[in-house]
Amino acid sequence: MRSKRKRRGKLRDIAAELPRVLSELGMEDAQRALSMGQCWEKAVGPEVARHTRPLALQGEILEVRVDASVWAQQLQLQRPEILAALARELPEGEKPPSDLRFRVGRPGLDSRR
Repeated sequence: MRSKRKRRGKLRDIAAELPRVLSELGMEDAQRALSMGQCWEKAVGPEVARHTRPLALQGEILEVRVDASVWAQQLQLQRPEILAALARELPEGEKPPSDLRFRVGRPGLDSRR
């Protein structure tokens, strides 16, 4: 039989709380990368998003994993447009990356091992 527990406080969406927690922990770069990842599909569109995944912010450069070299080449040519779209989609006051770096690999995995 299940015991009844009292809930302490309201349930909150962890995705909504994560940026605040990262910022409080002094992990502003991780918080910025998370924001970029959250608006990535809207900035680049669903087709590009299916083949890419933002991974990390290295200084002011957003590292993006792509699933094929053809995508890396194509997106390299579209860097200015992608950067402008990211700047439009990021929350107000959030600084966009200054550049993008595309790395070939499976978007769901980090192959830097």
